[in-house]
Amino acid sequence: MNRAQMRTTTFAAVAVLAGSILAACGSGSGSTGASTGDGGGAENAKVAFLMPDLASTRYELQDKPLFEAKMKQLCASCQVIYQNADSDAAKQQQQANSALAQGVKAIVLDPVDSAAAATIVKTAQSQQVAVIAYDRPIPATPADYYISFDNEKIGSMIAQSLVDHLKAEKAEGGILQVNGSPTDAAAGLIKKGIHSAVDPSGFKLLAEYDTPDWQPEKAQTWVSGQITQFKDQIVGVVAANDGTGGGSIAAFKAAGVKVPPVTGNDAEVAAAQRIIAGDQYNTISKPIKIVAEASATVAYDFMRGKKPAGKATLYNTPSQLFVPTVVTKENVKEVLFDSGIMKAADVCTGEYAKGCDELGIK
Repeated sequence: MNRAQMRTTTFAAVAVLAGSILAACGSGSGSTGASTGDGGGAENAKVAFLMPDLASTRYELQDKPLFEAKMKQLCASCQVIYQNADSDAAKQQQQANSALAQGVKAIVLDPVDSAAAATIVKTAQSQQVAVIAYDRPIPATPADYYISFDNEKIGSMIAQSLVDHLKAEKAEGGILQVNGSPTDAAAGLIKKGIHSAVDPSGFKLLAEYDTPDWQPEKAQTWVSGQITQFKDQIVGVVAANDGTGGGSIAAFKAAGVKVPPVTGNDAEVAAAQRIIAGDQYNTISKPIKIVAEASATVAYDFMRGKKPAGKATLYNTPSQLFVPTVVTKENVKEVLFDSGIMKAADVCTGEYAKGCDELGIK
């Protein structure tokens, strides 16, 4: 089997696994995923979908519409109350209180601050309202359910991919590690996964940074300082998501030096463009449709008074943890475009058209 066949086989296996887990969620909880029209006892019910920030474009462009579409399919008469806290934990608390005052039967919560979110969980549960932790866990007080891609696995995958590439290129030097927000428990899991690959790699960890609120500008500022200090010793950067990866890349370009391989995570359109252009080494494809639809299905069960079983347990919380896929220039066409996750018309614009043509992305 050649490398291209191996990549295709691996991607297919992951897709089948994710699909089977999602299907199992529906069957195990009594939901079929088909439209019920009247909501099966949850008609006219309300569900809150509370997202953490605007720094990542995914929440407005993908998570929200995908969750709403699935909920409408499951319960045409149900209402989704969507709010984005814009990186403000106090604002998210207010949004949760408002949702409870409006009589929601379930809250899907991607917390700004994983520790502060414990208050939201306690308040909701005291009113018999289920909380589904979404993407980021809430360690201090167990939510009723947790749905995410495996964040620790994400960290190890992007870092190992970079380490393998640097070894293949016989690179000599050290690595910068740009982590996510220190208030985000998922960022802590990604950080742990990164260390599991970087620490034994043989490459020196020159420095690492926890990026407040995942802000790309703050990542760029920090990396700029490291370029001044370490110069050409930097042979790679493990960035925990596409925003911090983009900020890291901008720092090297602003310094007028060669951009080393930089990782990412989330498979945002801008990251796909940077990979196609050769500016970013990798990202993680974790189709948001999978987690958005799974969370809608689980929320729908709770809204009907059913308690779905988890496929795993994390932080004493019944959980579903899906497996992502590493994306590099070698498989970006297959994973993001041939699969239908992205459209060439949205990505292959302006300066990126030539790179798309060279990779056969149409």
